[in-house]
Amino acid sequence: MSMRFTEIGQQLRAFRLESGLRAEEIAARLGVSRAALYRYEKGEVIKLDTIKRLAELLKISPLSLLGIGVEYYNRPIGYFERVRQIEETADQVLQLAGPLCYLTTSDAYDNALADAFEESADQAGAERMAMRSTAEQVLGILAARKRMYAMRRPSIIAMVSLPAVQRLIEVGIVSGSPNMSERVRRTCRDVAMQEVANIATLMETEPMGLQFGLLAGSPPSSSFEIFRARDRVNLGINPFRTDTHPGAQTGVAMITGADEAIAAHQRVAEASWREAIKGPAGAARLRQMLNATSAFA
Repeated sequence: MSMRFTEIGQQLRAFRLESGLRAEEIAARLGVSRAALYRYEKGEVIKLDTIKRLAELLKISPLSLLGIGVEYYNRPIGYFERVRQIEETADQVLQLAGPLCYLTTSDAYDNALADAFEESADQAGAERMAMRSTAEQVLGILAARKRMYAMRRPSIIAMVSLPAVQRLIEVGIVSGSPNMSERVRRTCRDVAMQEVANIATLMETEPMGLQFGLLAGSPPSSSFEIFRARDRVNLGINPFRTDTHPGAQTGVAMITGADEAIAAHQRVAEASWREAIKGPAGAARLRQMLNATSAFA
């Protein structure tokens, strides 16, 4: 088996973030410097024995670090970092479910997330610093994903759920925080409406390499993305939302390159796309929803 050290390093970084362990903790347990650990993450040659020891520390299978089998992530930070890495080489991203496509959201969306996450951390008492640190790391990863998208412009096909969009319009982004201040709640609702209006504009103009479809039926039972690159395809199944504080989410995300898993999800996506409302008709549907909500605001 040929070992691709760059990919091993990428997965090492994702699983390190997933573990919650600091780089210096892992380095100390391995008996190497923190700089050496960072070099491993950047793709420096790493011995098989070191891979085994790292896997034990991170409580994963050595095969996961070698990119064999299924990768599992219990925390948003690990999954979002792994997606960021995959998007660096993806030529096409196919997304199904959710009310938005994060890569096409505006800076206002990220600013509202930062504001809401900071307020949530301030209310966390003894956990305040840990929650703030986690949120800052996740926001940095999300911002890096947008920068990469702006540079590379892979094609995107995004199918979003109309019931999920309707709820987003009504309650705003970051809707799960019961102690949110009225100021932040109003900002999050305004941003939600701006983002839906942005999708409507994109559906009207149909820019090259970007397509949206609206799913009118019951929301899909799970959210997934298929990432296609020149030499590989990855499937990501994701329970984590970008607009929920990363320290407050539970679930298990997974990434796999298994042909049968990708083919099964591709069939679901193709069937959904055939039924989706597209182009100007979809834009009109979104604007109708926005206008109806504004009338009762």
